[in-house]
Amino acid sequence: MSSEPKSIPSPEAVAGAQARIARLVNELRRVILGKEDMIDEVVAALLAHGHVLLEGLPGLGKTELVKALSRLLSLDFRRVQFTPDLLPTDITGSHILQERNGRKEFTFHPGPVFTNLLLADEINRASPKTQAALLEAMQERRVTTFGETRALPDPFFVLATQNPIELEGTYPLPEAQLDRFTFKVEISGVERPVLEEILLTRVHGEPPPLAPVLASSDLQELFTLVDAVHLPRAVANYIARLVAASHPESAEAPQAVRDFVKYGSSPRGAIAIGAAARGLALLRGKPNVGFDEVRRVAAPALAHRLVLDYAAKLEGWDGRRIVAALLDSIPEVERGLPKTLEAEK
Repeated sequence: MSSEPKSIPSPEAVAGAQARIARLVNELRRVILGKEDMIDEVVAALLAHGHVLLEGLPGLGKTELVKALSRLLSLDFRRVQFTPDLLPTDITGSHILQERNGRKEFTFHPGPVFTNLLLADEINRASPKTQAALLEAMQERRVTTFGETRALPDPFFVLATQNPIELEGTYPLPEAQLDRFTFKVEISGVERPVLEEILLTRVHGEPPPLAPVLASSDLQELFTLVDAVHLPRAVANYIARLVAASHPESAEAPQAVRDFVKYGSSPRGAIAIGAAARGLALLRGKPNVGFDEVRRVAAPALAHRLVLDYAAKLEGWDGRRIVAALLDSIPEVERGLPKTLEAEK
């Protein structure tokens, strides 16, 4: 049974959406200086209803970015500081025995996960059991306790941070949890001109005051428009071939994948690229996804989903370098056999 094709957004709707997104992006750039690419990636992922893992050294603005998003988008915001002694119920909520009308009964007290924007700060400091408490919430957008399932607010985003250099007292996120993040955004250090600007404009390092730029109704309209952005079949084919080639057993896998990748990306990688590319296209004022949007979002969507062989680190290869090799190797347009050869097969 075929479904009706979605109508492409009108030029007026796209222009209006781009203007609203631009206000959000410009305000975020006032808060986080010199990180334009990072901000574009985070906004594209959020427009795709995705969760984001922010990885970088302390003091680079990861937490401040999330707090700014909550203010600018008028979203309910909660922050959880992950520590080794944090329990799953500290996130999801728990039942507490209370007395009502002379009777004692268990009453559910929702945890911080019942919000629109959850900041999971230093997520790799919590135990695997506590990390797993986020799995259902991130994927299903619901929480089950005592056999009762409760839906989370809409929208619901998890933005998690982690420090890449701390080893003691940390628990690396397992592949299943990494796969729930639409993007993993790597945040590099601050360059000298940006440091100079910070010193001149922020006496105590505090960001400028912010006012909301989008209401919840505006955000829902943007989600609807992002879903309507056209994904051409040729671009979908390119995404599928990129993700398929991330598996070392694939005939199209480049040599770097065959040498250094144990397991390629799951289908969620392809879904993440398609959804985030739609969000980026709308951010750029386009009613359809092009190959350039796919190439732009491929690294943050795929790099953390690749399980690398031990030899990769020895040879200086990481997930992003593997994705770069994929982009260099896989052509945007599939090369078919000449008609004469196809007829002989």
